Amino acid sequence: MLVPIRCFTCGYPISRFWDEYKRRVQAGEDPASVLDRLGIKRYCCRRMFLSTYEYMDDLMIYFKGEDVKKSDETSYLDENDLKKSKRRKEV
Repeated sequence: MLVPIRCFTCGYPISRFWDEYKRRVQAGEDPASVLDRLGIKRYCCRRMFLSTYEYMDDLMIYFKGEDVKKSDETSYLDENDLKKSKRRKEV
């Protein structure tokens, strides 16, 4: 999912904070404190950050189009992606 530009409820523009939020959370900071420091106070806007999941990378392992190829002309899927997709099918 692409990051929403505005909060669905109040319309506050939130996309400009997404990269900073994602970077800090991946570095190990608490998501609540990151949102506080970024100035995101409304619970509707906080919900937008906490509930957004970027699933584009998950979908790309199923795409076999001609436009998406590695530079060495091998398949887009590597062995790790194939193992992940097999595990998902088993579950």
